[in-house]
Amino acid sequence: MNQRTWLHAWLMLLPALVMLLAFTHIPALSTLWHSLYLPARSGEQAEFAGLDNYRMLLDDEVFWQALSNNLWYALGTVPTSMVLALVMALWVNSRIRGRTALRLAYFTPTMLPMIAVANIWLFFYSPEIGLFNQLLGSLGLDSINWLGDPDWALPSLMLMTIWKEAGFFMIFYLAALQGLNPDLYAAAALEGASPWYRFRRLTLPLLMPTSLFVLVNAVLNAFKLVDHLFILTKGGPNNATNLLLYYIYENAFAFFDSNYAATLTLVLLVLLILLALLQFTLLERRIHYR
Repeated sequence: MNQRTWLHAWLMLLPALVMLLAFTHIPALSTLWHSLYLPARSGEQAEFAGLDNYRMLLDDEVFWQALSNNLWYALGTVPTSMVLALVMALWVNSRIRGRTALRLAYFTPTMLPMIAVANIWLFFYSPEIGLFNQLLGSLGLDSINWLGDPDWALPSLMLMTIWKEAGFFMIFYLAALQGLNPDLYAAAALEGASPWYRFRRLTLPLLMPTSLFVLVNAVLNAFKLVDHLFILTKGGPNNATNLLLYYIYENAFAFFDSNYAATLTLVLLVLLILLALLQFTLLERRIHYR
């Protein structure tokens, strides 16, 4: 490669590199730097704290509660959304009447703004007058304080998230299903393979690249929820729905402790990296790229 070609290649890469540095690497380094300082008092410079913020984090009960909530939230929403998305994709990919309208119905929640979704479900969950409690009353059952009861608040958020995201993930599965080679299924049918056997031995293995993509996105979405919490629960009751990113938001913009928020951000970043490595390590061997 001559010098002119080398220079041309770097000039082509320069805009992307500038954006990557400006919005990814420099903010990450700045966050790490801020996590090593205590908040600056009025008229004074910020004091170097070393690892004190991280030691304080280990004793922070709210942090551990938010971390536990987030893990349960991910465990409840990610597999359910993926399975439901695959089932919907299989259904709308089959030759049924009105499948175009059905696809639109499944995808509609994805097109709604997150704030609008939260307000819609706030009406569903309202005590006494909410849609769900009206349905319970018509069945002769007692009403439930969906967002005010610590036992029901987090599952209620999970249900709303599954409703919002399953249609989005369905689109990826539907695109992958339509790209599968029909000759494989014709050959399997000639061999007498049952529909369940074809699904287990053909469809699922061929969809593994899409499943990995959807899984990574679903896990990321599970750890970046803020909008819905701000509208519905604000982390309550008694931190029962407080998630990591919302706790970071609280520390940065409600408690004005940006240094501790930077510490929490670094912990969340490391957690997401570990989860991504775990996903790729466990699933990479089972993925068959075409």
